[in-house]
Amino acid sequence: MSRIKDPSLAPKGRLKIEWCEDHMPVLMDIKKRYEKEKPLEGLKIGACLHITKETAVLLKVLKAGGAEVFACGSNPLSTQDDVAAALAKDGINVYAWRGVNTNEYYECVDEVLDNDIDITMDDGADLTTRLHTKRKEKLEKVMGGTEETTTGVIRFRAMEKDGALKYPVVAVNDSYTKYLFDNRYGTGQSSIDGLLRATSVMIAGTNFVVGGYGWCSRGVAMRAKGMGANVIVTEVNPVRALEAVMDGFRVMPMIEAVKIADVIITATGDKGIVRKEHFQKIKNGCILANTGHFDNEIDLKALDSMTTNKREIRTNTVEYTLPDGRKVYILAEGRLVNLAAAEGHPPEVMDMSFANQAFAAEYIKNNGDNLEGKVYTLPPEYDRDIASIKLKSMNVHIDELTDEQKAYLTGWKEGT
Repeated sequence: MSRIKDPSLAPKGRLKIEWCEDHMPVLMDIKKRYEKEKPLEGLKIGACLHITKETAVLLKVLKAGGAEVFACGSNPLSTQDDVAAALAKDGINVYAWRGVNTNEYYECVDEVLDNDIDITMDDGADLTTRLHTKRKEKLEKVMGGTEETTTGVIRFRAMEKDGALKYPVVAVNDSYTKYLFDNRYGTGQSSIDGLLRATSVMIAGTNFVVGGYGWCSRGVAMRAKGMGANVIVTEVNPVRALEAVMDGFRVMPMIEAVKIADVIITATGDKGIVRKEHFQKIKNGCILANTGHFDNEIDLKALDSMTTNKREIRTNTVEYTLPDGRKVYILAEGRLVNLAAAEGHPPEVMDMSFANQAFAAEYIKNNGDNLEGKVYTLPPEYDRDIASIKLKSMNVHIDELTDEQKAYLTGWKEGT
């Protein structure tokens, strides 16, 4: 029995899902095979993912492959209630609605785990972390898991290092056809989309600060630059900072950047990127948003403690007034702005990310007995298959190596 906001929203959600299916050719190709071969037959898959129209396509593909699917949201504000209703109507067990509080969030996670899951699918590692802490009695049946995002992979690698990870996890985020496209192009476009929906501000000419220069941050910086912003990057990693400089961006510490920032978007996977000392020096009127997984990159507790007045001035935009009259604007409660204030990544890029998720589930079923409690990456042939299907759907053709070229690349005797 699903727990959703409003079953009557199902028709609207189905239309959104149909739109995605028309724009996700790789997953549709996988679905055709899954319907015939049923490679996931008999499995119970528990997914803690953002319940969006794109995720819905993945969950339906898993069901087509023979799995029984149980899903909860991976963020309190990212669930699309009409999509959740449509999934529930179509036989997916869904426990999610937009705006859950912390207790409700973990109630939904627990309802997924109550079903004796064989494979976990995470976006942020909450499902697996819950299994390893509060629900250890459900660990024995789990054969493996997957992880969608950078933040979750960081958590899983820490668990592996501590010897705490009890089953193998495939880091879907580390596949080329995921992070090179989803993290960069998906996050870049959808974060700007969330910013614009929440504020409707002009980006051209602004001092636009990007916290971090990982793949997600690169995407945000790229899109902001393309829209005419003066992009500033903050970093702690000297190699990434150097790369940002050579990509044409200014690099400086956050304590200096906040003094001139019109917009700040954080995307680091770490906490406290903008904190009390930054708010003390921040430019009047600065807009702050976060597109990292958790809502701790902007220290809202510190900001609240400094605020004399607080009001929602637009949907997903809250104005904070500081004692000296300066105003700061926080978008989407500091949660993922691209999902909380917009619709998340476009289906065309999630097509590849979720193709990796489907393949990862199949990989775990076929190889789980030979895998340890470690973090794994899918073999490179999966990347090649996904990229090939994607290119074909775009009517893009590439060259093939000749026999002579293959011999040259695998030999060593031929030189200058």
